[in-house]
Amino acid sequence: MQTASTNICEIISCSQELNEFKCGTVIGCHLCNESIHKISLQLIIPWSTVSGIITKWKQLGTATKPTTGL
Repeated sequence: MQTASTNICEIISCSQELNEFKCGTVIGCHLCNESIHKISLQLIIPWSTVSGIITKWKQLGTATKPTTGL
């Protein structure tokens, strides 16, 4: 039986510079309806990085890694 991974960085392939906490914080802020600009300023990371993380997360549609085959 496979279990779903909850490592947000592994799931959305965050860059090497961001740790799991910051990646998760970006998603959390986005879910609280914060703007990309505000998230960028609060976390002191480029807005393009914030946008990329959110875009990748949205493409997956879930917070868990999809499983393939059994």
